[in-house]
Amino acid sequence: MKKLLTATLAAAALASVSITAAQAQVKEITVAYFLEWPMPFQYAKVKGIYDKELGVKVNWKSFDAGTAMSAAMASGDIQISVSQGVPPFVVATSAGQDLQIADVAVVYNENDNCVVKTALEITKDNAKELEGKKAGVPIGTAAHYGFLKQMKHFGVDVSKMEVVDMAPPDGAAAFANGNLDMVCGWGGSLRRMKEHGNVLLTGAEKEALGISVFDVTSVPAAFAAENSDLVSKFLKVTADMNAKWNAGGAEADEMLAVIAKDAGMDEKATKETMGGFEFPSTEVQLSAKWLGGGTQTFLKEVGDFFKEQGNIPAARDTYEGAVNTGPLKAAAGS
Repeated sequence: MKKLLTATLAAAALASVSITAAQAQVKEITVAYFLEWPMPFQYAKVKGIYDKELGVKVNWKSFDAGTAMSAAMASGDIQISVSQGVPPFVVATSAGQDLQIADVAVVYNENDNCVVKTALEITKDNAKELEGKKAGVPIGTAAHYGFLKQMKHFGVDVSKMEVVDMAPPDGAAAFANGNLDMVCGWGGSLRRMKEHGNVLLTGAEKEALGISVFDVTSVPAAFAAENSDLVSKFLKVTADMNAKWNAGGAEADEMLAVIAKDAGMDEKATKETMGGFEFPSTEVQLSAKWLGGGTQTFLKEVGDFFKEQGNIPAARDTYEGAVNTGPLKAAAGS
């Protein structure tokens, strides 16, 4: 597991490139997102609203994990990542990749978890029995962080488990085939995992342990500095879609069908999944709880925890510079 994460760190560091001033006059950008992860922004994605408001062509590329998003931003293939998990962001920035958080994309304590095979009859009361078992975990992601935090809480020695790096879709398939004792993931993959097992802790129980699960919109710092207005317009469209969804009613119903199709899901599953999501307003995002200080503190906690667990060589002294509220403040008109 350590070797895999070290390889990820090395790849991110080696691939890191600077974006030149010539790229400030961009004519198109490519944005990373997840399939089976339905969010309001997808309505604007499908309807071409981003292209119209930004005045550039917006290409979209789907990914399986936030670690791959970091690598794609490092190579210059991706300019903006929507809904990147905090742990992969911390892993990349701790390795020296100059990324910044532009907004809080979604909060989802119930939609990211680990599932144990039903036949094992392991619950939070006898979780120690997980030692010696095989787990599929997407290394360096929010699910990985949650897995480590849960195992520490239960006193499970992870070194006595066989931990395999697996993207959630692959983990869900292997779990269904009986090849794993435990598996971690999110979204549609997590729903499929639950068909064959049980979670150890609910979202509320995880939150009580300090396992806060939220994603961010991340950007390479150089791109944000040279294209601040473009990033601001992108965030404004996203915020407008969130507000439209949060308002409910007929407009939200219209959005649901479009979002479901784009996410590769049926409407029922999409509605259930989004029911466990929170899309905070720009005002809330800019508050002390989030980008006004709380997020920076949490980034440090995650970095220090990964360092303590031996998953990264070192954490940054501070992650203050890893948050850029300028574009979001402009989008909010503040």
